[in-house]
Amino acid sequence: MSTGNQSPFISVCIPAYKHPEYLKRLLDSLARQTFKDFEVIITDDSPDDSVLELSKLYLQSFPVSYYKNVTALGTPANWNEGIRKAKGAWIKLIHDDDWLASTNSLQDYVEAIQSNIAVDFFFSAFRNVDIKSGENVLNAAREKIVRPASARMRQLASNPVTLLSKNIIGPPSVVIHKNNREFFYDTQLKWLVDIDFYIRYLKLHKVVFIDKPLVNIGINPLQVTKSSSLVPEVEIPEHFSVLEKTGVNSLQNLLVYDAWWRLFRNLKIKSAGDIAVAGYKGQVPRVLKKMISFQTKFPYRVLKFGVISKSLMLASYVVNRM
Repeated sequence: MSTGNQSPFISVCIPAYKHPEYLKRLLDSLARQTFKDFEVIITDDSPDDSVLELSKLYLQSFPVSYYKNVTALGTPANWNEGIRKAKGAWIKLIHDDDWLASTNSLQDYVEAIQSNIAVDFFFSAFRNVDIKSGENVLNAAREKIVRPASARMRQLASNPVTLLSKNIIGPPSVVIHKNNREFFYDTQLKWLVDIDFYIRYLKLHKVVFIDKPLVNIGINPLQVTKSSSLVPEVEIPEHFSVLEKTGVNSLQNLLVYDAWWRLFRNLKIKSAGDIAVAGYKGQVPRVLKKMISFQTKFPYRVLKFGVISKSLMLASYVVNRM
């Protein structure tokens, strides 16, 4: 199913899997947009036709291209499928359980693009919403918009690898980037898949933050990231995969060093052997071996305390640089 042949300004790429009730909310938010120069591309991993039938209802609202994956691609291959099929000048990937926060969300992205013609990558503030209850995670009276601190933005601009310490950008649904047909999500990753993409993209392109909550992010316990957190067999190989791309010298940055410190501490890694058991069979850099050795001098009950752990991390960083 496909409508529209003219190249639009934005391609809204929606990787779908079941849950037409979530997708309907997203499509409704797109139908209400004041900015109209966009197409919608739905790549569907669902085992039934519920997403297809829903998509047909919006053919009069905006150009829709629906593609059924013969074999379910999964995350993030299904994301890439939509990006490959996009005709627009800009890519707006958005997950089917997220939705645009206002009728002007796309217009706000476009105005940021037009005001920063040398920039290829934008992201906005966002609001987390508990989609199980339909209410904001935080008390409505104390609603908090998720946005990066200015100091972190400076770090991001100077060294994108600092995203390993904290993903200040957020999920892919808050991002819009130029359709240069060069960047895709690494299908070998699940836990760090978005961070890895951002690092690779921002090594070559500038970034601008839009300080408006343009997207609502649906939070539910079935999300892939939640099932991957604190799983050594997921986190360890993925961190080393990213390290192989960014280079061991990235550990000279204190925020990156701290990210690895917290990884080993939280997963209770005691030796290079533990890393091999978790699934990484490559050579562990000397700096990381020394970090692990330093941590083993202290019991976990000491390492888990934030202030103490931070002080020990700084001491390890200084010793490691000598």
